[in-house]
Amino acid sequence: MIIVRNADITGNPPLVATIGFFDGVHAGHRFLLDELKEVAAAQGLPSAVITFPEHPRSVIDSGYRPELLDTFDEKVERLSETGIDYCIVLPFTEALSRLSADEFITRILAGKLQVKTLLIGYDHRFGHHRTDGFEQYVTYGARCGMQVLKASQYTENEAHVSSSAIRRLLKAGDVEAAAHLLTYPYRLKGTIVRGYQIGRKMGFPTANIRVDDPDKLIPGIGVYAVRVLLDAVCRKGMLYIGKRPTLENGDTISLEVNILDFEGDIYNHEIEVEFLYRVREDIKFDSIEALTEQLRRDRDTVGKLLDDIC
Repeated sequence: MIIVRNADITGNPPLVATIGFFDGVHAGHRFLLDELKEVAAAQGLPSAVITFPEHPRSVIDSGYRPELLDTFDEKVERLSETGIDYCIVLPFTEALSRLSADEFITRILAGKLQVKTLLIGYDHRFGHHRTDGFEQYVTYGARCGMQVLKASQYTENEAHVSSSAIRRLLKAGDVEAAAHLLTYPYRLKGTIVRGYQIGRKMGFPTANIRVDDPDKLIPGIGVYAVRVLLDAVCRKGMLYIGKRPTLENGDTISLEVNILDFEGDIYNHEIEVEFLYRVREDIKFDSIEALTEQLRRDRDTVGKLLDDIC
């Protein structure tokens, strides 16, 4: 996949393209991109995804927090796996947001990006205030020699697949259902930082994780079985997200992982965790001893769940 970052490929061959933010590059996106490749092959032209490095709404509303499924680099990595020929990175600016759909199709897609055929997601809208729809896009495209097609709708067991639906599942802790729609386990990357050391005193030393991208969505509170990638080695992990109610930690959310069968000083190391199973919800126990006993049971459960992952 060729990545184009200057948003101007004048002189290159005409393209069959689609456009969107593609957060998560989930099953619905992959269905659309498969259709895009089919149309491109039939027309004998390269296929292209046009996407943005920043969430469009965060440009229009500075107070908006997008809760991303992927960082930009993760998104590009996933797009590269789909077999698309080009990924065109189009900076989403305030000036771009003010363009009407007609201006965007004529000046940007046809004029700068050489889009010959545009495949539109079945429910996708663009342009200032998103006032126009597919019929208008067809008209605007015809004026500048561009064919505009509507993509087929993708569903999973008759349910609509979307980034928003996946976010809801992750917030509810249903990481298995989210992974099914994503087509891969949800993951977080970060740096290991020093915590309160309370887990170590209880016999469960944990690596406290500071997530690299503050806009990445954090799954719902609870205990999870995770695959850990640390120093290029795959390991099993029991990850906790929550306020540590037994320890009366206040409203601070902790994100910490106990790496099974591992000891070592790993502060400031990079770490990646993939969410495979949710073990239980967060619980306030009557004593530290009761919490410790539950953690022992949790560790046994996680070990069994992750028996063959590494």
